[in-house]
Amino acid sequence: MPFPSREKETEPSRQPSSTREREERRRAATLAEAAQREPAPLPVFPPRPGEKGWQPPARLPSIQMGKFLGRLAIAIAVLVVAINVPIKRHGVSLARILPDSASLIIRDGLVLKGSGEQIYMLQDEQLRWISSIDVFEHLGLTWGDVREVNDKFLQQFEMGRPIYRILKCNGSPHIYALENGEKRWIRDIETFTSEGYVWEDVQLVDCTYLRKLPDGPPIPEDAGTPPQP
Repeated sequence: MPFPSREKETEPSRQPSSTREREERRRAATLAEAAQREPAPLPVFPPRPGEKGWQPPARLPSIQMGKFLGRLAIAIAVLVVAINVPIKRHGVSLARILPDSASLIIRDGLVLKGSGEQIYMLQDEQLRWISSIDVFEHLGLTWGDVREVNDKFLQQFEMGRPIYRILKCNGSPHIYALENGEKRWIRDIETFTSEGYVWEDVQLVDCTYLRKLPDGPPIPEDAGTPPQP
C-alpha cells in the first residue's frame, strides 16, 4: 500500500479569496475616511504692536478730574466754616483750640508761652502771668508742661492778674513776695493791694525758712530797709 505524499501534509492552508477581499476593502475604506477628515486648527494669537492687524486698546473711562476738584473745594469751604463755629458756652471756636504749633484743648491750668519770655497759666479764660521761676516750681510745673503757641493765639484771651508767691510766717506781721530766690518785703496793706496781690496768694511757711532767704529790693523800692520775720 503506497504511503501518502509528504507535500500534502506540509502545505499551508490558504484563506478563501472572499475573506481577503473583504479585509482589503475594509482597510481601503478606513484610509479613505482618514483622508477626508479636516486637520486640527492651529492656535490663533492676537497681533502684537507693530504687526499687521494690531489696534491700540480702548481708552479707560475718564475720572472727571474737574468734578473731583470742584467737590474738593466745596468740602474745604465747609470745613473752614465748621472750624469757626462756636462749640462751647463761651463761644470759643475750634480755631482757638487749634493753634499753629499743635492741637490744644482749652482748659484751666494750661501753660502757654508766646514769642516772649513770659509764661502764662490759663484760668477762667484769662491769661495769668507766672511772675517768677519760684512760682513756676511752686505750682509743680515743668518745662514739659509749657506749650509754645503763636502770639495771635494768646491775644484771643483777656489778661488776668499775675500769679505771685506771697510768703508769711506765724508770729510775724510782715509779708514778702518771693522773686528770683529772694524775699521782697511788702511795706503795707495798701501796697499789697495796689500790686494786685490777694490773700489767696499768701502761703504760710516756717519763719526759719523765711530768714534764710536773701533780701531783695522792698516793694516799693524806696520803702527802706526790710525787716526780718
